Amino acid sequence: MSIPVWLCIPFAGMLLSVALGPILAEEWWEKNKQYLVAGWSILTIALFAIVFGISQSAEVTLECIFNDYLTFIILLFGLFCVSGNISFKGDLAGSPQVNIFLLTVGTILSSLIGTTGSSMLMVRPVLKMNSWRTRKSHLMIFFIFMVSNLGGVLTPIGDPPLLMGFMRGVPFQWSLNLFPMMLLNMVILLTIFYFLDRKFYRMDVAEGRMPDISKPGTTLTLSGKHNILFLIMIVAAVVLSGILPSVPAFQNADGTVRGIHIFGEVTFGFPSLIECVIILLAAWLSFKTTPEKIRRKNHFTWSAIEEVAILFIGIFITMQPALLLLKEVGPKLGLTTPTQMFWITGALSSFLDNTPTYLVFLTTAGTLGATTGISTAVGVIPVKLLEAISCGAVFMGANTYIGNAPNFMVKTLSDENGVRMPSFFGYMKWSFAILVPTFIVDMLVFFIF
Repeated sequence: MSIPVWLCIPFAGMLLSVALGPILAEEWWEKNKQYLVAGWSILTIALFAIVFGISQSAEVTLECIFNDYLTFIILLFGLFCVSGNISFKGDLAGSPQVNIFLLTVGTILSSLIGTTGSSMLMVRPVLKMNSWRTRKSHLMIFFIFMVSNLGGVLTPIGDPPLLMGFMRGVPFQWSLNLFPMMLLNMVILLTIFYFLDRKFYRMDVAEGRMPDISKPGTTLTLSGKHNILFLIMIVAAVVLSGILPSVPAFQNADGTVRGIHIFGEVTFGFPSLIECVIILLAAWLSFKTTPEKIRRKNHFTWSAIEEVAILFIGIFITMQPALLLLKEVGPKLGLTTPTQMFWITGALSSFLDNTPTYLVFLTTAGTLGATTGISTAVGVIPVKLLEAISCGAVFMGANTYIGNAPNFMVKTLSDENGVRMPSFFGYMKWSFAILVPTFIVDMLVFFIF
């Protein structure tokens, strides 16, 4: 089916609502955003039904809800619950050196437990250790840049696009080839961060603000450490969801994934169902086995996950026409070079879900007829093209709050803890000023030839 461009208008309206609502009418937005989200979503479904029929509109909507949004929000919910039951306590106070250490640890963890898992685990300690400071929004912006995005590039566990690549034949360990790109970006971003943080740190100290350190030395204790097992349980569920579809027991005779039939061609696959059950079980066990006092120490509330759940159901539904249009025109764009793949994959991943964007251009690269490179289910893909597509999808998710799942969650938790984060467009000023030049360096060093 051919998708008319005007069907993307509700998606544009949804993005503008997220961007401008908190700026133009903050109080009204906080009380009524769910109605605006519902309005844009219903408009998308109705317009799609007018063009393609009620049955087709229902299929697209249900496919989005069951096979995109449901697994997304359950993963985020599980990580939010488990990380909320882990508390750091100690006299390690936020300083430029300490913050560089925290950002580095969080970035490395992202490839081991995923960008969402690392973000949810590290965001509260970072906020807590810097609670004495007044100038710290830049810290959380760099946290999003690095922990919520950059760090997920080394393994298929790190970010969903790479998991999809693994499911289509990209070797599990292949992502380690992206370490030079990650290292270069870490050096650039940490250097910029250090000088910014040192400036703001000195301004806070000059105004008489000092961390509350009750005793000498450096101590750091971890409460609720048994919840690390539940984090591992969630990571295992995500990995299983990528492996099980290729297991014969989970395949129909025609090779499709077995599952629960929902409507028309929509099936909720058994691997996704198993993933959701394991994640929800981990969240439940986490709450049953962790004292409530730990959540009180973390100032745990449900408002952050509630806001993300409301906004992203609207984003997921309204962006379906844009994703279908991308699948239609992607192979016709004439993209053949690493530079082109890096920028177009990254630019679209900044506003659309980076997983289907990655898959579109992975498939496009597989149709170019290469004879050397990485052999995948979609064809042989030249190494440089695969590197460019992977880096574009993972790195440039940091360009906007909606570019990757944990970005908005970190923003919401920061606001909730008294950190005044920039608006949607205010954040993009930071990303354009810092990330875009960094990506130009990436292009010149790795993707220009």
